Amino acid sequence: MKKLFSALALSLGLVAGTLSAMNAAHASPAAPVAGTDYTVLQAAQPVDAKGKIEVIEFMWYGCPHCNEFDPYLEAWVKKQGPDVVFKRVPVAFRDDFIPHSKMYHALDALGLADKLTPAVFNEIHVKKNYLLTPEAQATFLATQGVDKKKYMDAYNSFSTQSDLQRDTKMMQDYKIDGVPTLAVQGKYETGPATTNSLPGTIQVLDFLVGQVRAQKM
Repeated sequence: MKKLFSALALSLGLVAGTLSAMNAAHASPAAPVAGTDYTVLQAAQPVDAKGKIEVIEFMWYGCPHCNEFDPYLEAWVKKQGPDVVFKRVPVAFRDDFIPHSKMYHALDALGLADKLTPAVFNEIHVKKNYLLTPEAQATFLATQGVDKKKYMDAYNSFSTQSDLQRDTKMMQDYKIDGVPTLAVQGKYETGPATTNSLPGTIQVLDFLVGQVRAQKM
């Protein structure tokens, strides 16, 4: 079952190694099956990267499963060729998720989201500094070399607010009800909650990207 984790759950320390247990119990899918290892979207969604293969991760910085999956995904992204475009969409299922979504977009506006996302996950999930306010975020990010004023300006910008509205629309269009969820070329969705395996998710992702690549040739 896909699980949503609130800031309250984090503050209470209700974070379990669910996916680690899944990995021990389930092998990676050798031959991914539609309806089991991934979903074919009923309504295909438009992609921004024309002529490329677009992979989107719907995520939330406060999600322990996203944190656990991130090293696998980071390694996968580094191996991709120029025909694959990867981006993240930080979803906000509730109002208390919004500060983390704004943090992602502020970092993205500064060109630092890809570089600092692992550090943000570590700060929240390992150091238990949950970064629930822009002030707490700016203080932490200053230790990573981010100028506080530039960060706050980006956090409070009209562009960041517009990004949040786009996130909400995409979440609704893709019918996202849990994170992390991966969407490939606006046609397919998969994720650890579907495959029951972190490495298995990467294997399914490779399969779906290969399938899209074959369709384009």
